[in-house]
This record gives sequence, C-alpha cells and structure tokens, in this order.
Amino acid sequence: MSQNDAHLLIVDDDERIRKLIQQFLSRNGFWCTSARDAEHARRLLEGLDFDLIVLDVMMPGDDGITFTKELRKSRDTPILLLTAKGESSDRISGLEAGADDYLPKPFEPKELLLRINAILRRVPATEEVVETPKVLTLGDIRYDIERGEMWQGEDLIRLTATEVALMRIFSSQPGEPVSRSKLVEDLGRDKGQAQERAVDVQITRLRRKIEADPKQPRYLQTVRGAGYMLAPD
Repeated sequence: MSQNDAHLLIVDDDERIRKLIQQFLSRNGFWCTSARDAEHARRLLEGLDFDLIVLDVMMPGDDGITFTKELRKSRDTPILLLTAKGESSDRISGLEAGADDYLPKPFEPKELLLRINAILRRVPATEEVVETPKVLTLGDIRYDIERGEMWQGEDLIRLTATEVALMRIFSSQPGEPVSRSKLVEDLGRDKGQAQERAVDVQITRLRRKIEADPKQPRYLQTVRGAGYMLAPD
C-alpha cells in the first residue's frame, strides 16, 4: 500500500499534538482524520474504515491500551501506539494488547513517518486469487500462504498486519529457524534489543492463535541459539 492511498486515524487528547501530527502527515501525502479520545474514535470508526490508527496511550477515559484490546476483538487495522518516554511497561502491554508497533514521546516527526510507512508496507496485498493455494497445516489450524489467511474449521482467525508479516516470513521457509535480528530486519524495524523484545511479544501473541498450549509450542518453536521456527505437520 502506498501512503497516497492510506487513510489514517490520529487519536490523542492533546489538541496541539493532534493537530501537529495531522498537519505533518497530511503534508506527506496521507489522508488524515483525528479524534480527541477513544469515544470520539469509536463514533468515527462506525462510519469509516482506516488503514492505520495512531493512538496515544495516556488519554482520559479509556486509555490507548484498553482501546487497542477492544479494537482487536473486531478489527485487524494496524495500530501504532504513542507511549510515554521510558515507560517500557506501556510498550510491552500495548504489543500484548495487539498493537503493531510503538513510538516513545517525544519523537521526531520523520521517525513517525518512517514507522507508519514500515507498518503499511507489511499490510498484505489482497488482489491475488490463486486457484490452488498452498496451505500449511498446524494441527486444526490451516494457513493459506498465498492469501495470508489463517482458518480454524470454518472460522477465519483474525491476524494483525504484523502477525501476517511474521507468518509470511516463517511460511517461506518452514522447518528453518529465523533469528530474532532477521525478523526485526524483515519487519522493517530499527535494530536493537528493544525491537527484538518487541518481536518476542508478537511471537507470544501469535502462538496464542496457533498453539493448543502456547507455553509448550508445537508449531511455532523456539530454537535455542537460532531464533524461531515454524514446524507444520
């Protein structure tokens, strides 16, 4: 997806910051709508579809993490959280709740732009229709590689953009371990231990959707000293 096609929702209770973000992203080719809090965002989401949500964690009423959990029950729209500088607990909680990435405040506008573009690049294209799709079997879970879809029986399992990206990486080389640093690189993120830890959180979330017992994974395995590996049936 190109940024000229993307409609972003910016949710922040600070009017000054909200307007600055909207103006900056609009100048860089995005179509932007803003909301002052979670309740305002809910009303907008009732009538509009967005390609990505930029969501502040610290807000009156429902905070960003609570709202992320709510959104993930019905939507797979990518979410970028804006967190307080130094509050690593907020970042981890946000990723566990279903956010795709986070950016600590204060931040450089250019870094916000880079993070948004990196997330949008991970959003799967939907134009392909394949007559004989390749499918991986993970117990009672089926993963359609070409469509980037995961099914359990007749039920479609909702995957976030980051989870789809991870499954594409793993399914391209089943049975082969992928290092945490390589995952960070393929996801388009900055290098460093913080991002590797963020990947660990995303893996934990993905296991909950794949594994009968996420604490003893059968299909998305940890390979000591080598990273993670998808081991389909």
